[in-house]
Amino acid sequence: MDIIKILQEELSISRNQVEETIRLIDEGNTIPFIARYRKEVTGSLNDEVLRNLDERLRYLRNLEERKEQVLSSIREQEKLTPDLEKKILEAQTLVAVEDLYRPYKLKRRTRATIAKEKGLEPLADLIILQMTNTPLLESASDYVSEEKGVATAQEAIDGAKDILAERISDQAEYRTYIRNATMNQGSLLSSAKDEEAESVYEMYYNYEEPLKKAAGHRILAINRGEKEKILTVKVAAPEEVILRFLEKQVIIRDNPVTSPILKEVIKDSYDRLIAPAIEREVRNELTETAENGAIRVFGKNLEQLLMQPPIVGRVVLGWDPAFRTGCKLAVVDETGKVLDTVVIYPTAPQNKVEEAKTVLKKLIKKYGISLISVGNGTASRESEAIIVELLKEIPEPVQYIIVNEAGASVYSASKLATEEFPNFDVGQRSAASIARRLQDPLAELVKIDPKSIGVGQYQHDMNQKHLSEALQGVVEDSVNKVGVDLNTASASLLEYISGISKPIAKNIVVYREENGAFESRSQLLKVAKLGPKAFEQCAGFMRIQGGKNPLDLTSVHPESYDAAKKLLKKLGYEAKELMNGGIYGISKKIHNYKELAEELEIGEITLRDIVKELEKPARDPRDEMPKPILRTDVMEMKDLQPGMVLKGTVRNVIDFGAFVDIGVHQDGLVHISQISDKFIKHPLEAVSVGDIVEVKVISVDVPKKRIALTMKF
Repeated sequence: MDIIKILQEELSISRNQVEETIRLIDEGNTIPFIARYRKEVTGSLNDEVLRNLDERLRYLRNLEERKEQVLSSIREQEKLTPDLEKKILEAQTLVAVEDLYRPYKLKRRTRATIAKEKGLEPLADLIILQMTNTPLLESASDYVSEEKGVATAQEAIDGAKDILAERISDQAEYRTYIRNATMNQGSLLSSAKDEEAESVYEMYYNYEEPLKKAAGHRILAINRGEKEKILTVKVAAPEEVILRFLEKQVIIRDNPVTSPILKEVIKDSYDRLIAPAIEREVRNELTETAENGAIRVFGKNLEQLLMQPPIVGRVVLGWDPAFRTGCKLAVVDETGKVLDTVVIYPTAPQNKVEEAKTVLKKLIKKYGISLISVGNGTASRESEAIIVELLKEIPEPVQYIIVNEAGASVYSASKLATEEFPNFDVGQRSAASIARRLQDPLAELVKIDPKSIGVGQYQHDMNQKHLSEALQGVVEDSVNKVGVDLNTASASLLEYISGISKPIAKNIVVYREENGAFESRSQLLKVAKLGPKAFEQCAGFMRIQGGKNPLDLTSVHPESYDAAKKLLKKLGYEAKELMNGGIYGISKKIHNYKELAEELEIGEITLRDIVKELEKPARDPRDEMPKPILRTDVMEMKDLQPGMVLKGTVRNVIDFGAFVDIGVHQDGLVHISQISDKFIKHPLEAVSVGDIVEVKVISVDVPKKRIALTMKF
């Protein structure tokens, strides 16, 4: 199997791009490093394509390894034929390889193996070849043997039938046909174990859908309903079509003696051996496809959430709302340092509103708070009402925003939070996190397990290893796109930088604490366990403000420093000019990039990247993202009316629509049919998490807390 050709065709890229990317991966280079600093080699493949290539490469290599194991096993049995070897080598999937291996795999004792031990294989051959016109009971009487445990001719026939049923079941070509027929013509059925019981799965109580049309979110919902023992689920295959196919393959002539027997064998083989296995495989395939789709959506949502623009230069009050235990507050300065924490009790059962307002007014005045970040959990609505009252009573221009606090409680109880805030309780830590995730969402959210951030669907029902790997990749790509300040980044943030492991991230922080701020990127080589390879991978993503070398402020890689210095000198600039926010106008002085790149002995793509960095050092891609909506007033669900047009923030995107925060504590749903006038297969084609969108209210159901919105008006 030509792995390179397969990847080339699947990803629609050139053979050279595939070969060079595989070489870079095999040399131990990370995806972010390859995407950013090896564009010349890969032809500017982005991180998404590179990750897809890496994942498929691992699958195809695993497939090749499995083929070798299977071939070796069959060869040892001295049953490997040139035709079988060819089929195995040409197989494109692990399922196809396992189908071919099935007849040669060591089996536990089955009805067929027991029949073989009784010497009934010749009788089975006689039946399958349809070589007799003698009544079978007469032919089978030759196999009656007390010694072998065959008491009657009928027992001999039954044993032979078991052998034939297993032979039919083991045929790879038959299983391939049946699998495809089931997937293309079969249906997924679900029913309620108790139709009187109310549950969120009521739409699936008497449900049927063609397998080939089953949407991923419905597959995952049905799976969960089955797991919770509310639903019974089965696959309805086109049984008649399948049985007719098998009969055509197995019954080679119309023999009145053997044909009826073979029809019985075929039915038994399908019902007992093939159908249950195919149903499992089909459902596994549906689930895997649904999970992959859900993981992709989760990844896109997570990326948008991580790449939300930071709100800089503001002193923020983080507010973790609660009832009985009080609302925990944390004042965080512009750099993220916690200045003060306090607990107030404005909500039930204490209802100390005026006392809470007094505390808040003092905090706002003392620390110059201009923004309040409120978690959207329990008591959030009540807290917001109090905040709005307060803002009307004070002269200071303070705004507030409701933030998604998903994962804040997970973080506040974590070992990391305990190390960061050893003297705080979980509520104080949570309030600090709620404030910081507004100031720098990326830096704060990397401290939380991506699965706990709450921008996916059915994330707890899927392959957790696959989900974690995919989301870790999203976080890694996001952190490296932005880069980090080497002298302020936490270990949690540093560990996502290309080439940096958790131990090395901690060692960087320890080095910083023991030796003071890094003055140059080259100092990284003095950090314990950070060798030349790790330095090559990470250096370009580390930024140093006010260091010895102005180029350390940029994302220009140290390997290109000489070229960057030659470029600046040739154009009449000095590197120190970078400290003033960049050197504008460099690109206007370059008339022929190709010639200049050759002169500087670098690639043209690299040259263009260097020029962009010199003009605007360490540009933050998050600056181009929509800014959060800050509020000063409150609205409730009961205030909403159909036809009302509002601005909102997309909080989550799922297969069937998008949830939009319009400031009433209950996100509204824009169904996929209400997102665009154009046909879209998935909401992600039109909206992303963090987008600011205009929506119109279609309907409001206060008791059920449902808001239907549209973007089509």
